[in-house]
Amino acid sequence: MEETFGQVPGYMQLLAEPASDHSWGIFRDLLLGETELSPREKALMGVSAAAAIQCPYCTYFHKEEARFADVSEDELEEAVTLASTTRYFSTLLHGNEYEHDAFDAETDEIFEHLREQQEAAADD
Repeated sequence: MEETFGQVPGYMQLLAEPASDHSWGIFRDLLLGETELSPREKALMGVSAAAAIQCPYCTYFHKEEARFADVSEDELEEAVTLASTTRYFSTLLHGNEYEHDAFDAETDEIFEHLREQQEAAADD
């Protein structure tokens, strides 16, 4: 960790054994390692998740991570807005106890329609 970060952050020292090595491995491999997602995509996801769970620590970290990955301020604002939209509609659906099967069926219909429109536009 010190080799990667130039230090062992105090918050990482809060991890109890044996979780410390395991937690660092997850952090290192998923956030910093080569995965299917680019560093920009991972940073934007981190910002979105941090904003949705309203964690100031995670928000600060992931915004800095995103800036390091050359994410613009406009892209950061959009990521947070998308996260807030997801949280908004999740609250609406959960609070009204909307039927999950109906939601799935409607969503499938919507995306089938969008695919058909996309295919028709490509054919033109």
